[in-house]
Amino acid sequence: MDFNRHFHLEGKHALLSASSWRWLNDDQESLVKRIRSQYLTDIGTVLHNVAYKHIKYRIKMNKYDKKNVMLELLSNGIPGFVVDALDFDSMYENLMSYVNDGVGFRMTPEVVLYHSDNFFGTADSILFSDRDRFLRIHDYKSGTTPAHMEQLLIYAALFCLEYQIKPSKIDSELRIYQSNSIIFHNPTADEIESVMDKIVTLDKYLGKLNEEA
Repeated sequence: MDFNRHFHLEGKHALLSASSWRWLNDDQESLVKRIRSQYLTDIGTVLHNVAYKHIKYRIKMNKYDKKNVMLELLSNGIPGFVVDALDFDSMYENLMSYVNDGVGFRMTPEVVLYHSDNFFGTADSILFSDRDRFLRIHDYKSGTTPAHMEQLLIYAALFCLEYQIKPSKIDSELRIYQSNSIIFHNPTADEIESVMDKIVTLDKYLGKLNEEA
């Protein structure tokens, strides 16, 4: 038998595929929840991109921008019924808070912090003032899975390692924007130095393993 060839689908996966067979047991409401969860990563990518552009070009958001953000989601392939199922008002308030603080503090969005090929990461937005010796790092979370401040401590450690700055010589504030609330943390120098030491030690160990291999 000559099977039909669907060239435009090669390398792609169906929204409801055979390998994710559990949708067979879903009712209509559960099916919508399942599909929505599959789009959460894409939704987060779109919202991060919106935030990036606003902070980069110093344009604050207001309540009238909500429809523009919704349009961004729809134009990037997020189905309308998925957008309708979101708690969009709360999601937008969280995004607007993150963006407007980033613009207000004149932060730089999406900055790669690098120590080695084993240890690097991208801070959602960051600011370092040479004059005030103050480091500020903000992280935006579009999802509801509880965030951990350790992620931002790693960014702070990577920053200090890359730019050869002693944590004891600066002050810093770390913020997580999630679920329409802000979590603040002012790490001590010891906290940051502990992560720095861990990164350096593990990096040397991995380098040694590579040499032996």
